Amino acid sequence: MNGRLIGVTGPSGVGKDTIMQGIAATAPHFGLVRRTITRAPGLGGEDYEAVSDAEFDARRDAGGFVVHWQAHGLRYGIPEATVARIGRGEKLLVNLSRSVLHDVAARFGTFTVLCITAQPETLARRLTGRGRETTADIARRLSRPTPALPDGLAVITISNDGAPEDTVREALHLLAQGSAP
Repeated sequence: MNGRLIGVTGPSGVGKDTIMQGIAATAPHFGLVRRTITRAPGLGGEDYEAVSDAEFDARRDAGGFVVHWQAHGLRYGIPEATVARIGRGEKLLVNLSRSVLHDVAARFGTFTVLCITAQPETLARRLTGRGRETTADIARRLSRPTPALPDGLAVITISNDGAPEDTVREALHLLAQGSAP
């Protein structure tokens, strides 16, 4: 049984967590990686482990993360246990920053990037709807250019401007096809 890690990336508000949860619910052979985040608990979106900066540092220093990064004033870590899960043959989805894709690819032999996109109007509506950021914060996020994905990775790109169930169906089809190079 071959494990596989699928790194899901895309701008804030694109629906990464919704699509990941939809894939796992529709195709139970896909699991989700629970990230560790220095965010207050219970803010919705994804199932994450909320920790303090001190706890994050302690885990990082003890080798508790496969990879970690900082973005938007928060710190994110992918548990080291993910390596063993892939080794046992699990197929896992994880929400990742573009900045760590090469690091993750170096750790896992079978790694695919699922890049989710959406139009700016869709992103603005979703960011406003989740209520975690001010209007000014949302405007700043939307004004930033989207960096290109690093070269040399297997990438599947899909749009999530329509119904999430349509995006989930398309993602499952493309992942099954192995349409990434």
